[in-house]
Amino acid sequence: MQELFEEQSKKSFLLIGNSRWHWAFKNKKVWEFLDTPINNLLPEYPKETLLAWASVGKIPTSFYLDQFPQLQLKDIPLLNVPPWLGVDRALAGWGAFQKAQKLSSMSTNGLLIADAGTVLSLTKISSHGKFEGGQLAAGLNLQLKAMSEGTQNLKYPSKTNYTKRKFPQSTDESMLRGSLESLIGMIKQAKEDSAGTLWICGGDAPIIFHALQERNVEVFHHPNLVLEGMIDLKS
Repeated sequence: MQELFEEQSKKSFLLIGNSRWHWAFKNKKVWEFLDTPINNLLPEYPKETLLAWASVGKIPTSFYLDQFPQLQLKDIPLLNVPPWLGVDRALAGWGAFQKAQKLSSMSTNGLLIADAGTVLSLTKISSHGKFEGGQLAAGLNLQLKAMSEGTQNLKYPSKTNYTKRKFPQSTDESMLRGSLESLIGMIKQAKEDSAGTLWICGGDAPIIFHALQERNVEVFHHPNLVLEGMIDLKS
């Protein structure tokens, strides 16, 4: 792990999530991304490289993050942003808005950003960069934990392979398939209601992205959209 950090140039960003830390490193002219367990990198990380950080999870007291600029909601130039909005949702919205403009893929109905992390957040952004609301639901892992912790006979799946069978027979596969289908249905309906271009990011995005593709749903997959929003603002 130490060697990885030593190879990076003097530019990096950090997003503290609810279940993981998310990093962006500038390696020559290319940005590279890394997810790690919470607090895993405190001894090794060269703190002088940090350009900015943001947090939606618990902030550690031993990392001296106050030495570096914290990116807050007020720093993100979206319009009509309410004070309760998570900074990760605002960054993802800003990142998608910037990319859509550069790609000339902006719909007149704006964008719908699905951030598939611990919580699945749906955020609607107008074609003029205005926050227009969204939806929140438990992500895949939270759904599985809720079933295993809230019932007598359901256990957290020992395997996380999502079968392609729509109606699997085993309990594990049924829990996995049901949780995935609930999020797919939510995203598809929200896309239909918003009529905007769909963007997806987050740790569970690859699973959901492939499932949406199988259903012929047009979607832009940018797994590190939140960090890319930070880079657009501060680098």
